[in-house]
Amino acid sequence: MKPLIHAFFDEATNTLTYVLQEPEGRACAVIDSVLDFDYASGRTDTRSADAVIAFIKAEGLDLHWILETHVHADHLSAAPYIQESLGGQIGIGERITVVQDTFGKVFNEGTRFQRDGSQFDRLFREGDSITLGQLRVDVLHTPGHTPACLTYVAGDAAFVGDTLFMPDFGTARCDFPGGSAETMWDSIQKILALPEETRIFVGHDYKAEGRETYAWESTVGDQKRLNRHVGAGKSKADFIRMRNDRDAKLDMPRLIIPSLQINMRAGQMPEAEENGVSYLKVPLNKL
Repeated sequence: MKPLIHAFFDEATNTLTYVLQEPEGRACAVIDSVLDFDYASGRTDTRSADAVIAFIKAEGLDLHWILETHVHADHLSAAPYIQESLGGQIGIGERITVVQDTFGKVFNEGTRFQRDGSQFDRLFREGDSITLGQLRVDVLHTPGHTPACLTYVAGDAAFVGDTLFMPDFGTARCDFPGGSAETMWDSIQKILALPEETRIFVGHDYKAEGRETYAWESTVGDQKRLNRHVGAGKSKADFIRMRNDRDAKLDMPRLIIPSLQINMRAGQMPEAEENGVSYLKVPLNKL
């Protein structure tokens, strides 16, 4: 089955949001939504999410699921905003509890912050599946970038989040708490075991050197042959060495502080204080 896929690219965070639609019906899912955020002013904006909502309404689609591939560290999720407008259930991997426990401690959230994933409507594990009308979506647990990373496989399409990028850019970092280059390699092999014609849809694109346009779709076959980090017969040992060396030189994502605090809450803001205002914490000399 060949689902219909509509991509929305947010250049401010280099993020892809997808609307996944059954091929002969109205059922759909939103994957990896974006809530716009201006760090300097501390203000959020919904223009990116509004574009997705407007598309779903204009096409007469029925939103069943709002899916996260993982807890993003580089953009805020608009899942609650989209849910309020269109309905649907919010889903993420069951290992979100590990992420919540880790960063609950980093941000000193205390006991009021629930670390059981209860902020989400559904926690997925390896082998789970959901349906969008006549389209089945299977869940692969593909950790390495984070412990909770998932790949959603729907017909001939796979949404890999930050596990793989376009072949000319390679793979995602593995140095966040709970990340592992060795685990990432194993997860990538799981993805590359899918049929070669499977379409791969990535979570970000940064225009690799020499490429003038953004891109977000490849195939399993393309990744096997051309991925600069894992393709063309590269070894696991070489990948781990490359990934660890490369990650040691990377800066933290610009929006990591707000993103983690909000996304581990399923896109909800921290609980407002007595004055009705929500605040973010900045742990000094910690991350």
